[in-house]
Amino acid sequence: MTTLSVDRASTPTATSRRSASARASWVIGGIVLLVLAGVASVAFGVRSVGLDEIVGGVLGSTDTIGEAAVAKRVPRTVLAMLVGAALAVSGAVMQGVTRNPLADPGILGVTTGAALFVVAGIAFFGLASPTSYIWVAIAGAALAASFVYAVGSLGRGGATPLKLALAGAASSAAFTSLISAILLPRIDVMDSFRFWQIGGVGGAQTEKTLQVLPFLAVGALLSLATARGLNSLALGDDLARGLGEHVGRTRLLAAVGAVTLAGAATAVAGPIGFVGLAVPHLCRLLVGVDHRWLLPFSAVLGAALLTTADVVGRLVARPAEVDVGIVTALLGAPVFIAIVRRQKVRAL
Repeated sequence: MTTLSVDRASTPTATSRRSASARASWVIGGIVLLVLAGVASVAFGVRSVGLDEIVGGVLGSTDTIGEAAVAKRVPRTVLAMLVGAALAVSGAVMQGVTRNPLADPGILGVTTGAALFVVAGIAFFGLASPTSYIWVAIAGAALAASFVYAVGSLGRGGATPLKLALAGAASSAAFTSLISAILLPRIDVMDSFRFWQIGGVGGAQTEKTLQVLPFLAVGALLSLATARGLNSLALGDDLARGLGEHVGRTRLLAAVGAVTLAGAATAVAGPIGFVGLAVPHLCRLLVGVDHRWLLPFSAVLGAALLTTADVVGRLVARPAEVDVGIVTALLGAPVFIAIVRRQKVRAL
C-alpha cells in the first residue's frame, strides 16, 4: 500500500494564504503605480508646471496658465484611467469566456465594429449626442463579437484560438474598409473623427466622462459578478456543469459585461488596441488565474498602462502629441507576437 506524505506548508490552506498575501502586495503595488501615473499625467505635457500649480489646478483653480493647463489635464487623466481599466477588464473576460489567450477587443474586431457603427450613425443618421454614440457603439461591439465568434466556430474543432484570431483580423480589416468607404466622401465627418479613429483621450471633457460612467459601471459590475463562474469555465464546460455552474448564463452575462465595457470605451476614446491583450497576460503572471483577483488587478494595471502611454505620447513629440492608440499599438504588437509564438499557450 502506497502512502503519500504531505508537507504542511504545501497544504491548500497555507498555499492560498501565502498567495493571497502576495496577490494583495501586487495589487497595492499596482495602485501605487496608478497614482504615480496620474500625478505624471497632470504634471507633464507641452507646458511644465510646478507643485503649487498642480495642487491649484487639481482643486479647480485656473488663475495662472499652469493651473489652467493642469485643470485641463485632470479630465484627460480620469478618462485615460477609466478607458484603460475598461479595456483591460474586457480583454480578461473575453479570454475567460472563450478560453482563448489571443482574445482582445481589438483583435476580435469588437472595437472596430463599435467604431463602424458610430461612424455610420453619424454619417447616415446624424447622431450628435455622446449618449447616442455609446448606445450605438455597444450595439456595434455586440454584433461584431457575435459575428466573429460565429465565423470562428465554423468547421472542425469549434472556436479555436487561431480561428478566432483569424476571424477577428479579417473582420477588423473589413470593418476598417467600410469605415473608410463611409468617411471618404464626407469630408466634414472625416475631419471630425480622423483622430478619434486612431484612439485617444486628448479631447476629454468632464461632461462626456460622466455620461459614459454609468455604462462602464454596469459593464464592470457584470464582469466582476461572473468572476467565480469564469473560474469554473476554465475547468471545461462539463466539469463546470458538474460543479453546479450555469454555463450558458455565465457566458452570456460575462460577454454582455465585456462588450459593454469595450463599446463604451470605444465610443468615448476611439478604438484603442492591445490593452485588453497585454494587461491580462501580465496580471496572470503576477496574481494567477483566479478571476476574483485577476479582474480588479487588470483594471488597476490597465488604467496605469493607458495613463502612462498617454503621458509618453505627450512627451516624445513635444509640442505635438502622439495619440495614445499609436503608443499602445507600438507597445502591444511585440506582446501579441510573443504570445502567438508560445507553443504551449493554446487555451486558458
